[in-house]
Amino acid sequence: EKLNDLIAVDGVGSFFVTSCAFLLFLGPVAKSAQFPLHVWLPDAMEGPTPISALIHAATMVAAGIFLVARFFPLFKTLPLIMYLISWIGGITALLGGTMALAQKDLKRGLAYSTMSQLGYMMLAL
Repeated sequence: EKLNDLIAVDGVGSFFVTSCAFLLFLGPVAKSAQFPLHVWLPDAMEGPTPISALIHAATMVAAGIFLVARFFPLFKTLPLIMYLISWIGGITALLGGTMALAQKDLKRGLAYSTMSQLGYMMLAL
């Protein structure tokens, strides 16, 4: 809220705010297995079934989506970051769905399907 006030009166440089917002967005991208940082999720699914179930539950991958939702008041003031969120969400949804169809292993297919659904959630934000 205070940062939005500083942006409105031009108390902080636009490049600085955009850089901070981008760096704040990178954490949830890694946590929720979005496009550039998505490679860990299918590999994590090859573990034991209880661990896979924990990762698919809201405790692991959905936390990144919730974090983006919490930072949304900052992101909505920066159109470049909003476009980036939309593009990353769309690419992740498309890539996850396509890769899920091509998998022979059921757990990897489920992991890519989860990645696709997380991409839809990111796109909805």
